[in-house]
Amino acid sequence: MSLAGTPPHPAADSSPWECMLPGPPSRNNFGSVDISPSGLLAFPSGSSISVVDSRSLQHISTIPLPAPSSPSSSSASAAAAALSPFVTSVRWTPLPLSRDLLVTEPSSSHLILAVGDRHGRIALVDFRHKSVLLWLDSSDSASKSGIQDLCWILFRPDAYILAAISGPSTLSLYNATTGHCFFKYDSTPELLSCVRRDPFDPRHCCVIGLKGFLLSIVVLGEAEDEVVVEVLRIPTDCTEFLKLERDAASNGSSSSSTPAAAAFPRYSVKLTFSPQWRHILFVTFPRELVVFDLQYETALSSSSLPRGCSKFLDVLTDPNSDFLYCAHLDGKLSVWRRKEGEQVHLCCAMEELMPSIGSSVPSPSLLAVTICQSESTLQNVAKLYRDVPNTPQTKDFDNPFDFYEETQLISKSHMISISDDGKVCNWLLTAKEIVERDVEVIPYTGEDADGIASTDGINLERNKQQENLSGNKGRSSSVASEGSFTRTNETNNGMQICLVGQLQLLSSTLTMLAVPSPSLTATLARGGNYPAVAIPLVALGTQSGMIDIVDVSANAVAASFSVHTSAVRGLRWLGNSRLVSFSYNQANEKTGGYVNRLVVTCVRSGLNRPFRVLHKPERAPIRALRASSSGRYLLILFRDAPVEVWAMTKSPIMLRSLALPFTVLEWTLPTVPKPVQNGPSTPKAKEGTPRASDGSSTPKATSSESTAASSDTSQDEAAESFAFALVNGALGVFEVHGRKIRDFRPKWPSSSFVASDGLITAMAYRLPHVVMGDRTGNIRWWDVTTGSSSSFNTHREGIRRLKFSPVVPGDQSRGRIAVLFYDNTFSVFDLDSPDPLANSLLQPQFPGTLVLELDWLPLRTDKHDPLVLCIAGADSSFRLLEVNVQDKRHGYIPQPQPVKERFRPVPICSPILLPTPHALALRMILQLGVKPSWFNTCSTAIDKRPQSIPEASSSAGDLRSYMIDLPAIGDSVVPEMLLKVLEPYRKEGCILDDEVAKLYATVVNKGSAVRFAFAAAIFGEASEALFWMQLPRAVKHLMSKLVSKSPLKSALSATVAELDGAVMLTRIISREKSLVTMGNTDSLNQGQLRLMAFQQEELWESANERIPWHEKLEGEAAMQNQVHELVTVGNLEAAVSLLLSTPPESNYFYSNALRAVALSSAVSKSLLELAVKVVAANMVRTDRSLSGTHLLCAVGRHQEACSQLQDAGCWTDAATLAATHLKGSDYARVLQRWAGHVLHTEHNVWRALILYVAAGALPEALAALREAHQPDTAAMFILACREIHSEILTNSEDELDGPSVKDPPPNLPGLDPENEDVLVVGEYFGQYQRKLVHLCMDSQPYYD
Repeated sequence: MSLAGTPPHPAADSSPWECMLPGPPSRNNFGSVDISPSGLLAFPSGSSISVVDSRSLQHISTIPLPAPSSPSSSSASAAAAALSPFVTSVRWTPLPLSRDLLVTEPSSSHLILAVGDRHGRIALVDFRHKSVLLWLDSSDSASKSGIQDLCWILFRPDAYILAAISGPSTLSLYNATTGHCFFKYDSTPELLSCVRRDPFDPRHCCVIGLKGFLLSIVVLGEAEDEVVVEVLRIPTDCTEFLKLERDAASNGSSSSSTPAAAAFPRYSVKLTFSPQWRHILFVTFPRELVVFDLQYETALSSSSLPRGCSKFLDVLTDPNSDFLYCAHLDGKLSVWRRKEGEQVHLCCAMEELMPSIGSSVPSPSLLAVTICQSESTLQNVAKLYRDVPNTPQTKDFDNPFDFYEETQLISKSHMISISDDGKVCNWLLTAKEIVERDVEVIPYTGEDADGIASTDGINLERNKQQENLSGNKGRSSSVASEGSFTRTNETNNGMQICLVGQLQLLSSTLTMLAVPSPSLTATLARGGNYPAVAIPLVALGTQSGMIDIVDVSANAVAASFSVHTSAVRGLRWLGNSRLVSFSYNQANEKTGGYVNRLVVTCVRSGLNRPFRVLHKPERAPIRALRASSSGRYLLILFRDAPVEVWAMTKSPIMLRSLALPFTVLEWTLPTVPKPVQNGPSTPKAKEGTPRASDGSSTPKATSSESTAASSDTSQDEAAESFAFALVNGALGVFEVHGRKIRDFRPKWPSSSFVASDGLITAMAYRLPHVVMGDRTGNIRWWDVTTGSSSSFNTHREGIRRLKFSPVVPGDQSRGRIAVLFYDNTFSVFDLDSPDPLANSLLQPQFPGTLVLELDWLPLRTDKHDPLVLCIAGADSSFRLLEVNVQDKRHGYIPQPQPVKERFRPVPICSPILLPTPHALALRMILQLGVKPSWFNTCSTAIDKRPQSIPEASSSAGDLRSYMIDLPAIGDSVVPEMLLKVLEPYRKEGCILDDEVAKLYATVVNKGSAVRFAFAAAIFGEASEALFWMQLPRAVKHLMSKLVSKSPLKSALSATVAELDGAVMLTRIISREKSLVTMGNTDSLNQGQLRLMAFQQEELWESANERIPWHEKLEGEAAMQNQVHELVTVGNLEAAVSLLLSTPPESNYFYSNALRAVALSSAVSKSLLELAVKVVAANMVRTDRSLSGTHLLCAVGRHQEACSQLQDAGCWTDAATLAATHLKGSDYARVLQRWAGHVLHTEHNVWRALILYVAAGALPEALAALREAHQPDTAAMFILACREIHSEILTNSEDELDGPSVKDPPPNLPGLDPENEDVLVVGEYFGQYQRKLVHLCMDSQPYYD
């Protein structure tokens, strides 16, 4: 006998029945949450990690973190002491889906989670195999200095290191391959809070402390001397924190190894990088929002806490706009928008993330929030290509991003919130320009006012999510199931929030577990003569008074009922549709006594009906409940009071009380069913899970020849019996017959058996066997019909629970029992074996946790079906564990078993979860272009087709007809083979959901580049998606330079030519300024595409936008930076004016004066004379190396100035200067050198590629892809460039900027079909395709 899935290989061969539901997250998990670029949400729940699909909000899996290795001891107590600590931080790896098939085998490197816990351990967990790949070398684990936060930092193109904050003040850097710690920084006495990676430079991260301490770290390698650390400080008011420190020190609660989140759980300091602007940080202190400029090393603005809300909890940035979302401790969400032209944010809306529904006491708390990056990337694709013309678009196409067409959409984001009552909510945040609408709105007043609006715009998004909820039918999910929880704050930006999805996990700490095992005498609650059947539901009582109903077939919470106001202390099923539970509270100290509360809950309606309601406290509290298998009788056990016997009719009736000193009582379980003989079918043949009647006095009540009337009569007269033990060790069996209770008169065992060595503490009863366990670890069993008995000692602590396993016809053993000991460990014994102890399954510790309650899942219908244990863990988790009874040896032996299909309300459409070869196959199919009719979704509007039926298409036909066109590169047979491989997923409808499939239908015919961007976005590769979106513009930029006139002739007009050089420069700059000021900036360019900027206008505009942020800053360093910014954008007059404002006593006066004179000579003669009059002496020394750059600009040597800036590491400034002054090949040289730096130093291949294309260095772009081992991307790159080039040739007059003097070249430079590099790419891609097909054929389909 063994446990399926027992270590050492719990993941690779896990049981098909094995599943786990985590308990709710808490503040002990430090509010950690992370969402992968592909949309997988991970967050800690107790000592486990939960993973949820962020789109459908369905629970995918829970991974328990293994317990720390205990000292070398084999005792059960030592093993039980090694419990898994709380998980405190989780981070998905940034590595994308590996495509290097020709060099390495497929791996799951893109599904790795970094996990830190309260004991200071850090593990790399493989989500696909649900096992730990590597434990990092954490030397602080002995002192149990918990992990506060984790962050991945890039140091090679394909390798990351892991930054970890451990304890209160230690930052450590680990090699993620070897687990070795190569760098440590101790910030004592500063307490560190969180660490974040720079989106512009993945080698750079920042760490913030609770008192404004800021660390800026750049990792250049994996040696200690290759880590560059800069210490900064953000000014803030620390008065409140210093008081908290003093209070903690006086209370003795402070510890040298306690992380800040544990020592000060309600004092949160968080930072995040701006995705729009380089060097900009947003930092929230408890009562302050600060915008900090890393380049100027100063705060640009500070905003205080809005009125009417509590302290800041976290700050999030919108990936596509200048909105900030700040979560607060009281569950509110404040929305902040940047003031035009400044880095000052104003609060524009206040929303509620924790709506007051019902009367939960205490009210739940908001723990964490996060933004879905994958949704923002798809939004970019939709925005950019929504209006691109191709074939005429159908007017009735239901595009999920088109329902805001009537307004100007500013922002659309999905936010996930997690609360400590087990709720995971998906919020849709939209901001749009105000238009006249027939909506009744209550305007936002600045404090707590919330308006309720009804809008049809959200219906599409809402209806899709309605069916994706967790099936929560109780009070807690009433809002989500209706899908109409919408609030609108119509301010100047039209901010709106809508709840579009909710997942309910276990709501609180578990206290009780109950499984239904109805007998044939338990009729259906809706009436009729057919008996109730065993159902796949498990009821869980919680500390908060909620009762959660878990559907084990879906591994989800099906319903939650608020039944009690205090902990549920007892819970039993009455048949399969009702629950009975109890709780009690101690009355006030004056009167004393207890207030007992008993409630019957209907699972179908959710109606709670209290019974045995007394108007004054009782002397004794209720100790336990025992319900008969039929659900007709209930025993209520009191502490030091008689036991009450109740008939559980519609209005429960007390039959009598039994004044005996009982220690335990147990009703008989359904007897072993007999095989069906020849004859007509019986009702039990219909129920699927046959059960027999209870008790020995049920004569032929289930005879197949009985009529409906006689069946009713027999059920009314049926008797049920229960066994009991008294304090003195005496045993007995009573029978309840209608309203009568009588002695069963069993056959007593021998006298030696009756003399008990210890008090009987547990009992199980199934005719004819009674099994008992006592507080000394002895197990005795007794046949009540023959009187035979036996016993053995488990050599363990006292026994708390005994549970008979369910049996079916053909079982060789009917004496398997699960035993729960008082030390919260369990074992499984077979009492029918000659030596139960030798053939037992000893499981002293369930992975990392203790067992609170257990019972068998009563769903077996065949002797080959597995035995499954339901376990409520002390960590508030609910688990199913399969017991393998075929193998009698200890240890794990894999057994071939049929796949158990998990029920899902809708399929989980997350392509990143597919086996790596199948995921790559789907990626290629999406890139090459497949007709929307291939997808099997719920849509009725895709490509004007009816709803798809899974069996409609067969893989036997030519599946190439689904492709929009035969691929122009690679083998034309490969797409058909890949479609055959993906056919099982297509039939299941788990490739793309309805919304994403519709989006693909809108872009599939709009060019290769957009399909490539879509495929990259689906698999979470945002940078690659941005590259494909910018590629057409980059190629057009290149073509414009190839066919345009010389820069001098095309830039100057006839009137400009008459002016001198200085005036001409001023006029050009003035003209550019007016164009930028007057034109409306595309909202998309304010988003993620700013990372891929390469055009001169974009770079110049971005630099100009930053200048007003720093005008009010004081200090010599700030002035030097301002001068530098003004010179790079060509505003020399303002730079001269600023330099001449330097006071004579300044140390930099002469240096600034010299630069003022030199720069003024490039503006006008009058300005030069003014500067000479101001300057009274010569410059004697220089201040910064950038001064030489300014002098080069003054004499017109802009190419040399750009080179000097690049040598100094100012790459963005060099590009801005080049965009202002250089044209043609000079500008291209600056871009190409910048691309080399981005590729080889910053390791950002996608940004480097776009710069290479804009510079015309296409061979270098191909070389970069070859070095990155991406043969498929290189082939797709050539395909996209040729397609874009062909479009430009078709309408060159409209596409190219400016007049041309020569015809466009027939091929792009470096991409000629005869080019050797191009031929090599094609051959390499062919090899990649063949290898991919072989790997796909060898991989089994993945089923959730």
